[in-house]
Formats: sequence, structure tokens, C-alpha cells
Amino acid sequence: MNTIILIAADLAAIAILTLALYLRRHRRRDLVVSYLGMNVGVLAVATALSGSAAGVGLGLGLFGVLSIIRLRSTELAQHEVAYYFSALALGLIAGIGVEPLWLTLSLMALVLLVMFVGDNPRVLPAYRHQTVVLDRAINNEPELYARLEEVLDGTVHSATIQELDMVNDKTIVDVRYAVHPQQQPQPPQLGFNQPAGALSPAPQELPAQPGPAAEHTQQSVPTSAGVA
Repeated sequence: MNTIILIAADLAAIAILTLALYLRRHRRRDLVVSYLGMNVGVLAVATALSGSAAGVGLGLGLFGVLSIIRLRSTELAQHEVAYYFSALALGLIAGIGVEPLWLTLSLMALVLLVMFVGDNPRVLPAYRHQTVVLDRAINNEPELYARLEEVLDGTVHSATIQELDMVNDKTIVDVRYAVHPQQQPQPPQLGFNQPAGALSPAPQELPAQPGPAAEHTQQSVPTSAGVA
């Protein structure tokens, strides 16, 4: 009975991790398939061999083997590696089945909670990491920081020169910085918040435009040049 509960809990947990968290935040369908397949595969292997005497050792060995796998087709970012190991941990926890049952479910919930908070866009939203190519060869650190802050419109915390090309006049820098908050434009003052007794500028009057009646009157008045 506990095995069925753990399998159902793992399927629910990996669905939350991949569909509700990762896919909504990062929009990479190929890694969603990878996370789902790896989690279910690890769950199946760990559940099938959990009854043997080498259950705990099997789990640790399987975790170590899978942890050294590198997906060479595409480069993984650090947050994607974190989702990778979280999906792996969920499958192992549910497959091994730590007693009592509430402890296993609590550990799975803890993994989801950490990923929800750690990958939340509201956590350190101003911090960025970027590789910048400058059109000048700059080897002076204060000048380099000043140029980067001008280009990135932020405060540079760390800058590592990866390539300094004196021939082609180019600098490639790995930068970690924090962007400046965007200032909201102030609405125009209409005079409602001015102190009592203050005079607001009067609106400019537009010149009067002659109407159609005035034009008709001007055309119908005869001139005295033709009167005998």
C-alpha cells in the first residue's frame, strides 16, 4: 500500500516540478521530457530493487552514476542543473521509501519548496550575469568597471576579462552586476496639489476663427467702386 502511495506522490511531485514550476518559468519543452523520463526511470529502478539488502547502497550508487552524466547536445544553465538533480532526488526518495511514510512525503515536499523559493523571479530580481564584448581593449580595472556600468546601466560587482585583443581592439568580459531600478515618469502637475493662494498658469487662448456666416456677409456686401 505504501508503494502505491509513494508512486502516486512522486508522479504528482514531478508534475508540479516540471509543469507548474519549470515550464511556466523557463519554457523549454525538451528538458521537461528529460526530467519526466529520468524521474520515472529512476523511480522504477529504485522501487524494483528496494527490497534487496543493497537498497540504500543502490540508491547512493545510482545517484552518483547519474550525477556525472553530462548532456552534450545542449548546454545546461545552473538553474536547469538544479531541476535535474531535484527530479533525480524525487525519484530516489519515492523509490527507496524511507520509513515512516510521512518522512518520505515531507522530504519530497521540501525539495519542491526549495525549488519554488530558490527559482522565484522575486528573489534577487536585479542581479544579472552576462558576457559582454566591448569595442575597445581595456586593461585598466577602474576604466573597465566604469565602461561596463555605462553600457549595462547597473552596478558591476564582478568583472573577469576572458579575452583582451590588442590587435582587433576588443575585450570580452564576464560580468556579474545589478541593474538600476527603472524610474517611473512623474505625471504633469495640473494645479490641484498646489498650496492655497498659489496661482496656476492660465491656459492660452486660441485666436478666433471666422465662421461661415461672417464669410457669407463679407462676400455679399457690394463695393462702391462700380457705383456711378
